[in-house]
Amino acid sequence: MKHRFLLTLGLAAGIATASAEVWTYADCVDYARQHNISLMKTRLSEQTADISLSEAEAQWQPSLDFSTTHGYSNYPWGAGARNSYTSNYGFNAAWTVWDGGQRENSIRRDKIGSQMSRLNTDAAMRSLQTDILQVYLNILYARESIDIYEEMAQLSKAQAERARALMEAGKASRVDYAQLRSQAEQDNYALVNARGTFNTRCLELKQLLSLGIEQDVTPAPVDWTADDILAALPPIDESYDLALATDVELRSLGLARESSEVDEKIARSGRMPKIALSAGVGTGYVAPGNSFGTSMKQNFGEQVGLSLSVPILDNKKTSAAVGKARVQTVGAQLDIDQRRINLAQQVENWYIDTRTAQSRYNAATEQLEAASATDTLTNEKFELGYVDPIELMTAHNALTEARHTLLQAKYMAILGMKMIQYYRTAEITLN
Repeated sequence: MKHRFLLTLGLAAGIATASAEVWTYADCVDYARQHNISLMKTRLSEQTADISLSEAEAQWQPSLDFSTTHGYSNYPWGAGARNSYTSNYGFNAAWTVWDGGQRENSIRRDKIGSQMSRLNTDAAMRSLQTDILQVYLNILYARESIDIYEEMAQLSKAQAERARALMEAGKASRVDYAQLRSQAEQDNYALVNARGTFNTRCLELKQLLSLGIEQDVTPAPVDWTADDILAALPPIDESYDLALATDVELRSLGLARESSEVDEKIARSGRMPKIALSAGVGTGYVAPGNSFGTSMKQNFGEQVGLSLSVPILDNKKTSAAVGKARVQTVGAQLDIDQRRINLAQQVENWYIDTRTAQSRYNAATEQLEAASATDTLTNEKFELGYVDPIELMTAHNALTEARHTLLQAKYMAILGMKMIQYYRTAEITLN
C-alpha cells in the first residue's frame, strides 16, 4: 500500500475551481461506502451467499411435484380397437429422513459462507479507506507543493526583472539576465506541471468515489503542527496485537478453515446410510373404455414407501473427498499463519517508515533554515552585485528542494501514523 503513496519531488497540485466541492476525508469515506462500484459488487456476493443459505435450509422440507403423462397408440392390424389414448395424473412427495449429517453440515457451511461474504465486504471497505487516505494525502501534499512553486516562480521572476534593470543600467551582462530569465521560465513550467498533477490526483479521488465527470471535488485542508508530525508512536507489540484482533482478513481466513473442517464432515457422510420417505397419489384414464369420471375413480391409487441406502463400495470417491477436504483445512491454516506473518511485517514496516520520516522531518527543518538563510544572504549580495547568477540560482534551487524535502517528510510521517492507527483501531481520522 505504501508504494502507492510515492510523493515525487517536484510534483504538486493545481488550483481547484471555484465550483469544486470541498470534501473532508470522512465525507469521502461515507460517500464511497454508498457509491463505490467495486464495493457494491461485493455486496451482491453477500446476497448470493444468503440465497445459497436459504436453499440449504430448505433441504429440511419435503419435496412435492405434480406429474402427468399422455400417450396415443395405433394398432393398424389389430383385431379390436385399433387406437387408444392413455393419461396419468399424480402428486409425488419425498422427504429425506437421514443423510448421514450432510444436510446439517451443508447448512452450517453456507452460514459460514454468508459470514465470510460479509467479512469480504468489510475488507473491501477497509481497503477502500486506505486507498482514499493515500490519494487524499497526495492531493494535500500536491496543494501545499504548488504554494512552494508559486512563491519560487514569483521570486525567480522578480530576480529576472532585477537582472534586466541592472543590465539596462550597465551593471549586469546579457548572459546574467538570460540565465535568470531561464530560471524563471523553468519555475513557471514546473508550476504548470504541478497544476496538472493536482488535477490528476483529484481525478484519482473521483474514481474511488465513483463521481461523474460533471462533479469536481477537492479535499478540505488539514493543519498539522510539528508536534503532531513528531508525536511518539505507541508500542509496536501492542499495535501488532491490536492488528491481529481487528484484522478482517484474518477473521475471514479463520472462517475459511472452519468451512474446510465442515467439508470434511460432509465428505465423511458419504460412508453413512441414508433413509428417505416417499408418498404419492395418482390416477389415470384409458380410452376407449369407461367414461372419464369412472376411469379416474377406478384407477385412483395411493402409495407410501421407505428406502434405505447403505454404501458399500464407491470406487474410493468418499475417501478421495475426505482427503481433499483435509488438504484444504491444512491449506487454510497455512493461510492464517501467513497472514499473521504479513501483518507483523506490515506493522513493522510502517513503524520503520514513520520513524524514518520523522527523522527526515527534523533534518529537513534544519536544512530549510540553512537554505533560507543562504538564499536571503545570496539575494542581498546579488542586489549589491557581489554574486553572479549561478550562485543565485544555486541558492534558489537549494531552497526549493529543502522545502519539498520537508513537505515530503511531513506527509510520509502523517501517512505512517494514520496507517498505524488503522492497524490498531480499524478506523482512520485525519483531525
